[in-house]
Amino acid sequence: MSTTRGYLVLADGTVFEGTSFGAAGVSVGEAVFTTTLTGYQEVLTDPSFYGQIVTMTAPQIGNTGVNDEDPEAVDARPRVAGFVVRDASPMTSNWRASESLDAYLARHGIVAVSGIDTRKLTRHLRDHGAQNAAIGTGTVEELLAKAKAAPSMAGADLVQHVTPKSSYRYAQGRGVWGTEPAKPARFKVAVIDFGVKTNILRCLVDAGCELTVYPATTSAEAILATDPDGIFLSNGPGDPAAVTYAIETVKQLVGKKPLFGICLGHQLLGLALGGKTYKLKFGHRGANQPVLDLATRKVEITSQNHGFCVDLESLPKNVVSTHVHLNDGTSEGLAVPELDLFSLQYHPEAAAGPHDSLYLFERFTALMEKRAK
Repeated sequence: MSTTRGYLVLADGTVFEGTSFGAAGVSVGEAVFTTTLTGYQEVLTDPSFYGQIVTMTAPQIGNTGVNDEDPEAVDARPRVAGFVVRDASPMTSNWRASESLDAYLARHGIVAVSGIDTRKLTRHLRDHGAQNAAIGTGTVEELLAKAKAAPSMAGADLVQHVTPKSSYRYAQGRGVWGTEPAKPARFKVAVIDFGVKTNILRCLVDAGCELTVYPATTSAEAILATDPDGIFLSNGPGDPAAVTYAIETVKQLVGKKPLFGICLGHQLLGLALGGKTYKLKFGHRGANQPVLDLATRKVEITSQNHGFCVDLESLPKNVVSTHVHLNDGTSEGLAVPELDLFSLQYHPEAAAGPHDSLYLFERFTALMEKRAK
């Protein structure tokens, strides 16, 4: 492990000193934290984290290394702008590990800092809000200037950086990680990829879906021309209100086919239905977020990763709020039953996280089955 001094410098001037590891250099992005205890490789490769410097609140990170099975980006590359940990493990001990975390980050050009008081950093971000930062080596003055000059996450269309250049087919289920065998493919589903997590695709395959994945700029006309049984709107990074082309596409798809959205897909659907979105102070990121199902009054412990939210007060009367976050009452799900559409702010596919919400993929196939009758 390196002994080179490294820093995380927030745009408000707060400085955290530690030790550089991973790639050498400097990176800028929005400093955020995630409370998940496991799954750091899934965090690193989740496209929704594009443009963000992610702090892990779990104290020791890296002891299980990285492997070839757990990446959440379809191309398996990490997407974070930087990585902050309290204690980067100097050793790797896991039978699946193919590489150390340090070597993996260096190979992919991800700047990281260890030895930082992540509890203090998390409390600061919680109290003062997620904000731009610079991470790496160099002087504090240089890093502060870069942090202040970085563009705001609000108004940023980051989907263009993670969406594929062309459509592709996807047919891999969860395999040995699945709780039950995959169902035979019965439904053709068009996935609009705003930065989709691999495990979402696997869960759709397991539920009996034959998937064709499309770039975010694909028109509604082109998607409907393939006559899918249903349409899925994926997760992704950045400000949903800035992805104007996707909002327009979703508007044209509403009511035409059963629709299911997750995370950014939920926000885009809310905007397409006439609602508004806003930026949360520090967002919800982690695998232990409590959500209340307003219909059943049951609580699900969920995996989440978002910094923007649908404004429930702005939605038309025909839109039903189905789930809310128990910590702050913010939107976690909506539906328009007569249009056969629903969406979730949280991640029912987990990876990493609990499996409380996997049944929601079956809710999507039930809508397609109803339309087919």
